[in-house]
Amino acid sequence: MTGLQAGLKNRHLTMIAIGGVIGAGLFVGSSSGIATAGPGILLSYALVGTLVVLVMRMLGEMSAANPTSGSFSAHADRALGRWAGFSIGWLYWFFWVVVLAVEATAGATILESWIPAVPQWGWALIVMVVLTATNLVSVGSYGEFEFWFAGIKVVAIGAFIVVGALAIFGVLPGVHADRASFGNLSDHGGFLPHGPGAVLTGVLLVVFSFMGSEIATLAAGESENPQRAVTKSTNSIIWRIAVFYLGSILVVVSLVPWNDPAIKEKGSYVAALDSLGIAHAGQIMNFIVLTSVLSCLNSGLYTASRMAFSLGERGDAPKMFARTTSRGVPRAAILASVLFGFVAVFFNYKFPDSVFLFLVNSSGAVALFVWLVICFSQLRMRRIIQAEAPEKLVVKMWLYPYLTWAAAGVIVFVLGYMLTDTEHDGRETVLLSLLVAAIVLVVAVIKEKALGGRTAVAAESAAAAPDEVKAG
Repeated sequence: MTGLQAGLKNRHLTMIAIGGVIGAGLFVGSSSGIATAGPGILLSYALVGTLVVLVMRMLGEMSAANPTSGSFSAHADRALGRWAGFSIGWLYWFFWVVVLAVEATAGATILESWIPAVPQWGWALIVMVVLTATNLVSVGSYGEFEFWFAGIKVVAIGAFIVVGALAIFGVLPGVHADRASFGNLSDHGGFLPHGPGAVLTGVLLVVFSFMGSEIATLAAGESENPQRAVTKSTNSIIWRIAVFYLGSILVVVSLVPWNDPAIKEKGSYVAALDSLGIAHAGQIMNFIVLTSVLSCLNSGLYTASRMAFSLGERGDAPKMFARTTSRGVPRAAILASVLFGFVAVFFNYKFPDSVFLFLVNSSGAVALFVWLVICFSQLRMRRIIQAEAPEKLVVKMWLYPYLTWAAAGVIVFVLGYMLTDTEHDGRETVLLSLLVAAIVLVVAVIKEKALGGRTAVAAESAAAAPDEVKAG
């Protein structure tokens, strides 16, 4: 067993950090948010974006001081107790393996529309096999694939913002975008056509498209300079969210009136491109969405396997998950994650409205659970770091502990508000996610009592893990 190896280069980490913020949910899910909140969806994105910035700052503080492949799960283990690390680690793993099935199906749908000779299930199988093979080769091959996937997403969304802005200001050559104007933000029933409450409903619809921001802190453990990588990704999160989310959505709702039927029929970005008369807008967007899907699949498999590796290393998963190949790849953790993903894909084809719907809804609120655990972990971990190694506090949470408590309060409020949402399945998502969380928590407590708490050997192993990663 060689342990994980530092196979990710700085350019890999940079693109993983940037690309992790741009999920397929931004392209696919934004249309329902715009239809629900109108131009006010910008406030929804700004609210969730601010929350993500705060949570990432907390995570950055802990990860810069103690870079590890388990990231927030390992921090929760130490700060709150083994039950917390076990529970949030397995919930996070569960979230990403369900995402594997969702993204594989989405990618297969696009590919089948291009090459119908191969059935949809065949494309899902091909995509999963190719990316599994990539992850099995080395962490460097994962990083290389993600570098190019993320690069395409970044270039595409950057070009979209530039072209859209030129059209809005009336200086785009050869295009007469009659409806393109900042006036669209207020001309069709006002900035908040459905009232201020719609902003909160919008929050529920967009919050899950931000999941993935934390991937850079997990990947940092396999880089040459983990502390620098974490610090850099944490410090750049503000402009990344401002440009890619707020910037692109502002362009969409300025190019096309929010109540244009095309937004829901074609998707917000396709409708925006169509309004400019750009040929083959739908196919261009399909290519970008496919790239985002493959990126999400690639990162999802990587993230799930590294969380399984960390759980195995801490004795909270089978020990074979913590074994690595000579190239530093946790083969068993990768295969176990993709196996569950294949099973979920099968459920999606055989039982889409029952078993698979349960899997999706029961993992839906995990993002909010993860963020909440990060808040409580940071409250405790700050005191631990200050007592043991204050020089490691190279990234600090702003206005500690007040902003941490405020962020935790907002997350609890959002979860509570979701319980009142029956129109968009918010209540069902929270209740099913709480049910799964409760089951995992019960298993964690039973396991901890059976073992009589953490043994000295396990404690030493967990404490030594970051050093092994650096040395690897």
